[in-house]
Amino acid sequence: MDAVQISQVRQFNRTVTERVGVLHDRYLGRDRPIGEARLLWEVGAQGQDVRQLRERLGLDSGYVSRLLRSLEADGLVTVEPHPQDRRVRTVRLTDAGRVEHAMLDDRSDELASSLLEPLNTAQRARLVAAMAEVDRLLTATTVALDVVDPAHPDAQYCLRSYFAELHERFESGFDPAQSLLPDAGELRPPSGLFLVARLHGEPVGCAGLKLPAGAAAEIKRMWVAPHTRRLGLGRRLLADLEGRAARHGCGVLRLDTNKALSGAISLYRSYGFQQVTAFNNEPYAHHWFEKRITTT
Repeated sequence: MDAVQISQVRQFNRTVTERVGVLHDRYLGRDRPIGEARLLWEVGAQGQDVRQLRERLGLDSGYVSRLLRSLEADGLVTVEPHPQDRRVRTVRLTDAGRVEHAMLDDRSDELASSLLEPLNTAQRARLVAAMAEVDRLLTATTVALDVVDPAHPDAQYCLRSYFAELHERFESGFDPAQSLLPDAGELRPPSGLFLVARLHGEPVGCAGLKLPAGAAAEIKRMWVAPHTRRLGLGRRLLADLEGRAARHGCGVLRLDTNKALSGAISLYRSYGFQQVTAFNNEPYAHHWFEKRITTT
């Protein structure tokens, strides 16, 4: 890792923590530190499950429990078992909590204004654009990739979303039963694997890898949720699967795709895939690609 880049990131972190006031134990001038304030804000008007709060903020259960106890003691939230599943705890704002939430919202607007106010119009536009880019890139770093069984609920959610999108975009619709991979269950070890991408614990993408003995590896069922398509997740999935195929001893990585998926086709080409003659009789495919990879 580049030492200059690391130094710049650390400088950025110091500037931000100082400027937005997270070094103080009275965040936004209230009687609580930023951890409690942020948790209260995340609960929101509709309430949240404790598990969702932990995953959204990337906090361990013990720390979240301590924060919630403090907010409960101040009369700002209630924590109760979910009526349908007592193993799930739900957090809701009290009347006092809603007042505090509104006040935090107003104070946050004031803080944002104070960051922009000293700048001229052009500088404000530059700062806001830079913040949007930083937010996008930092969000990308929080996406986790995990190998799961294709029957896992998150895998099934991704596959259903993927099939629905293909059905909408393909001229003839899409029926997985008519494809060469009607059952994603084939993407299990040792003949394959299935990756799920999660953002704040929620599934936002997937990709499968077929690993037939003595043959080229093949990428199947790759999908990225529309709202995460500017995070570089497609390229990351490709890189992860390429690495796994290489470690498996495969020297060639293949995939096929439909002409309607122009964005995917551009991604494959930019990642180094070359178009080749058809290597299967997939009824939904118009383009076939392969990439030579180095085994490890």
